[in-house]
Amino acid sequence: MAILKKILNVFIGLTILVIIWEMIILTGKYEEALFPSPLKVCKGIIHLLQDGTLFAHLQVSLLRFVIGYCAAVAAGIILGLIFGWATRLWNIIDPIVQVLRPVSPIAWSPFIVLWFGIGDIPAIVIIFIAAFFPVLLSTVSAVRKVDRTYLKVAANFEMKQPFLLTKIIFPASFPFIANSLHIALGTAWIFLVAGEMVGAQSGLGYMIVDARNSLRLDLVLAGIISIGLSGLILDRGIQQVEKWIGKQWGMSPEENRK
Repeated sequence: MAILKKILNVFIGLTILVIIWEMIILTGKYEEALFPSPLKVCKGIIHLLQDGTLFAHLQVSLLRFVIGYCAAVAAGIILGLIFGWATRLWNIIDPIVQVLRPVSPIAWSPFIVLWFGIGDIPAIVIIFIAAFFPVLLSTVSAVRKVDRTYLKVAANFEMKQPFLLTKIIFPASFPFIANSLHIALGTAWIFLVAGEMVGAQSGLGYMIVDARNSLRLDLVLAGIISIGLSGLILDRGIQQVEKWIGKQWGMSPEENRK
C-alpha cells in the first residue's frame, strides 16, 4: 500500500504540473516555438528514443558520471578518514579546502579544457571536483563523531593501523558519510551537464546545446526531463547501495538514515 500511495502521489503531482503547463500554453502569451506544449515535448522524447539519440548521449553521460563520481567518493572517503584521524594534519589542510570548496567547478573549466582538451576528461574532472568536497568534509566530520567506546575496545585488542580505520572507524562513520553521497551525487550530476555544455561534443548537456542551436526547444525540454529522471534513478540506486552496505555491517535502517 505504501508503494501504491507513493506512485499515486507522483502521478497526481505530474498531472498537476502538466495541467499548469498546458494552461500557460492556452493563454497564448508564448509562441509554441518558444515554449513547447507537453504534447510536442512528448513527441520530441519519442523521436529521440526512436532514432537512438537519447540513449547514445545518455550512455556517454552515465559513463563519465560513474568514473568521476566513483573516483571522487573513493578519494574523499580515503582522505577524509586520514584527515579525520590526523587532527594536526587536517588543521593545516582545512584552510586550503575551505578556500577551494566554494569555487564552482565550472570556474575551472577554462583551465581544464586547456589542459585536457575537448572530450571525456574535462567532464570527468568537473564531476570529480563537484563530488569530492562534500564527501571529504562529511567523512572528516563523521570520523570525529565515532563513539570512543569503539576505539577503547580496539585498543584493548591492540588493533593497529590501517585495520583500525578500515574495520572500526569507517563502518562506524558510514551512516554519516552516506548523507554526503546523496549531496555529492546531486551536485555532480548538475555539473556533469554543465561541463558537457562547455567541454564536450557528446552527452546530455551537449544534446541540449545542439538542440538549442537548432531552435528545437521541444528537444531542449526533452533533454531536461531526461536529465531529471536519470538523476532520480541514480539517487534511488545510491540508496539501495547504502542499504546493502548497511546490511553487510549489521546496521539497522534507522542507523543507515542518520
